[in-house]
Amino acid sequence: MAQHRVQPAATGNPTRRQLREAGNAPTAAPAATDAPVAPADRRRGNPLARWGTRAGVLVTLAAVTVAIPLSQRPAASDETFTDAQADATLPSTVEALTSSASSVLPPASLLSSDATAVRAQVDVSRSEVREILPGCDGEAGTASANGQLPQGDLCYLWDGKTEIRADAAEALAELNAMWVTRFGTDLCLSSGYRTLAEQRAVKAQKGGLAAPAGRSNHGWGLAVDLCSSQTTGAQWEWLNENAPVFGWENPAWARPGGSGPYERWHWEFTKGVMADGEYYG
Repeated sequence: MAQHRVQPAATGNPTRRQLREAGNAPTAAPAATDAPVAPADRRRGNPLARWGTRAGVLVTLAAVTVAIPLSQRPAASDETFTDAQADATLPSTVEALTSSASSVLPPASLLSSDATAVRAQVDVSRSEVREILPGCDGEAGTASANGQLPQGDLCYLWDGKTEIRADAAEALAELNAMWVTRFGTDLCLSSGYRTLAEQRAVKAQKGGLAAPAGRSNHGWGLAVDLCSSQTTGAQWEWLNENAPVFGWENPAWARPGGSGPYERWHWEFTKGVMADGEYYG
């Protein structure tokens, strides 16, 4: 009988069985190489790394945005006027309420070199005394005949129609101002200065109740007749008490028991009558 020998596999070449078994075995991971990674492989990199890069860029931009304005801010100077310094220069509430204005003019630093003249004008306007009768100078005037006084010696009173001599008018206007304060209305007047012709007419009308023409103190502009409503009661009493202070009186001859007719309405500027008028003592 023939004998079969199994020949040992050559050590140099793999057998078919070895090749077949090798083909069925799992493929081993390829060895790492130094070949460059393709661009597609780079795009499939780690996303956390990409966001970290972007965050770094944003932080850098923010730092630059803040740093530039700060570096360009001007340096503080000694002339900087802070809120605290402004508050220190303002008066307190008590000072503001209790203080009074010292002048109607603006601060001296705002005035021109002509400020002295401006201030002088203001001082003059403050010192001027308001005229009790606008346009009346209060001067007695020049000597003239009874009933023939020049218009320049006369002044119109508050009613706009009655005239008397200027000095007498000013004194009576002062009395009237007091009267208004007490009673709320002006003194009511029925007669003042009378020309020579007017004296004759009154004499012809009233007879013995009127002085002869040329002898009346109305002709000197030193007498007025009041309305009869002011010759009784509280108003009459007030006049007798206060009118003499301003130089006006109901003369003795016109009072009850006097030498002349009884005329409560007739009032005279005593100082002027004694100096220039017809004085009946």
